[in-house]
Amino acid sequence: MTSLRITNVHLVDPETQTVTLGSLTINNGRISGADTADTLLDAEGQYLAPGIVDIGAKVCEPGERHKESFRSAGLAAAAGGVTTLVARPDTKPSVDSPETLEFASRRAQANCIVHSYQMAALTKGRLGREMTEIGFLQDAGAIAFTDCDAVITDNKVLSRALTYASQLGALIIGHPQDPSLSKGASATSGKFASLRAIPAVSTMAERLGLERDLAMVEMTGAKYHADQISTVQALPALERAKAQGLDVTAGINIHHLTLNEFDVANYRSFFKVKPPLRSENDRLAMVNALASGLIDTISSMHTPQDEESKRVPFEQAASGAVALETLLPAALRLYHAEQLSLPQLFRALSLNPARRLGLTSGRLAVGAPADLILFDPNIPFVLDRYKLKSKSKNTPFDGQRMQGRVLATFVDGKKVYQL
Repeated sequence: MTSLRITNVHLVDPETQTVTLGSLTINNGRISGADTADTLLDAEGQYLAPGIVDIGAKVCEPGERHKESFRSAGLAAAAGGVTTLVARPDTKPSVDSPETLEFASRRAQANCIVHSYQMAALTKGRLGREMTEIGFLQDAGAIAFTDCDAVITDNKVLSRALTYASQLGALIIGHPQDPSLSKGASATSGKFASLRAIPAVSTMAERLGLERDLAMVEMTGAKYHADQISTVQALPALERAKAQGLDVTAGINIHHLTLNEFDVANYRSFFKVKPPLRSENDRLAMVNALASGLIDTISSMHTPQDEESKRVPFEQAASGAVALETLLPAALRLYHAEQLSLPQLFRALSLNPARRLGLTSGRLAVGAPADLILFDPNIPFVLDRYKLKSKSKNTPFDGQRMQGRVLATFVDGKKVYQL
């Protein structure tokens, strides 16, 4: 492999929290300290950052390849600057055995042009009754364990699973939500939902779910990551857990960082996500929590849905939105609003997710994998969902004016996307 030196580029370093004009050399798939290279690339003052590590994207293999495949998800990820895709196990059937895990891993290795890791279910069939063979799944390559939005209600089952996972050092990813309160809800409780007669759930459902999970973590000593924190009521519990020294981190969905409950407007089902969009006060509190480091990661929560499941009355519509290609430009809204700096954004998009998963990517340090994105944060464009590389086109940003484009994506030093 020839070496490449990218010159005249703004280096966005999430470790040092700096943006500096300089150069970076790629050699044999890694970042090198050399001053020379076989090929030079003048970046003309654009920005270079570690590739995004996206925890919790749904790739619909096995079972629903018409919605998304590892091939289409990889192409979408590369176009969006995502160099590491961490796939959820809420497929049909669930990834809950070494056999299904091996199938998904083989498909990803054969067809996905970015790095792909697979999470496994915490209980068989994600039914919350019997824990999976965590040790065997970990040996087969599972990077974390989660039942996604199928919250385990039996505390004894959850405590056993967390205890076993703790002994193996396995990471558990929880979905903080009280399922009895949130069942059937399509919006967040408040005046807006009441005026539109949409079944709603109190934000306290998230707090109750998180408090329960954190109590279990305290009891078992498990490693825990909350997939989506979206309400101000949940923040004190998270802050207390971190102050106690529990091995706890938390993430947030890009849609809850950049949209609010009013975006649903006239029952627009492309804005129906899980948990539902929150108030503007909640959104601003999440931005502040991200800036302070209380919330650690930003993810796409990429959830492909076909047209038939979205073009129905709002209450009946499936939840979720595609976001691999819109993750970066949506996140850059916070940069342009001067709410977060570029290093803060990439700390949450790249560095912290990589660290939580035990990966060496997410950095610009010498010796780190050359998983990089070259981007212009200022290019304006109007999003056309039909131009997305994902098979499914259910994005809430369709027709919206956005700012910031990925110019090139490198995985292990190899260019896998160019605008």
